[in-house]
Amino acid sequence: MRRLTLPLICMVALLMAGTLYLIFQYAPEEQVMGAVQRVFYFHVPAAMVAFTSTFVLLLGSVGFLWTGRRGFDHLAIAATELAFVFCTLVLVTGPIWAKPAWGTWWTWEAKLTTTLVLWLLLAASMMVRGQADNREQGARFGAVLGVVAALDVPVIYQATTWWRGQHPVVFRPGAGGSTLDPRMRTAFLVAMGTFFVLYAVLLMLRYRVAAVEDRVRDLDEQLA
Repeated sequence: MRRLTLPLICMVALLMAGTLYLIFQYAPEEQVMGAVQRVFYFHVPAAMVAFTSTFVLLLGSVGFLWTGRRGFDHLAIAATELAFVFCTLVLVTGPIWAKPAWGTWWTWEAKLTTTLVLWLLLAASMMVRGQADNREQGARFGAVLGVVAALDVPVIYQATTWWRGQHPVVFRPGAGGSTLDPRMRTAFLVAMGTFFVLYAVLLMLRYRVAAVEDRVRDLDEQLA
């Protein structure tokens, strides 16, 4: 796995460079929103990765609560931190897109608000791990909050429907299918793939770091 780390990082770097070229040079500018629409290529993939990582967090949390195995906790730690990072990216790019679309940086629109709730739950999950009396207690509290965070993802997905929220629409399905320009579709799909490859590499690396940190703590306890 150590031998694979550098090639994987190089692959991600090349994918990111190619993705940036497609976004800013290959894909055409959207006629209504203009250049700010290019935020779409970062905002949507970041949201999909954040939601995916939250479900990975659910898997690790349930696995740890059920079996008590540290490997599941390492997975939950990695997934929590990465979900938090990508959810932060969503909350940063969202207002950038919202300003020209709605005329304001932030509004308590349903999907934005429920995404903020997810961000707070992820932050709380990380905080309780550091503030708990011991590692076992912190892992269990973090796992419980991880399960709650995962329950918020379907709410975010349905928020616009349930509460009649309004999100900027980049393209609509028409009679002949999607009206998205083929070059925009290509850029979007490549960006989505790049984000998921980046996430997979980061998840693998953070999982390894969590396992090493656990071994170090075990050694400290044995030497104490």
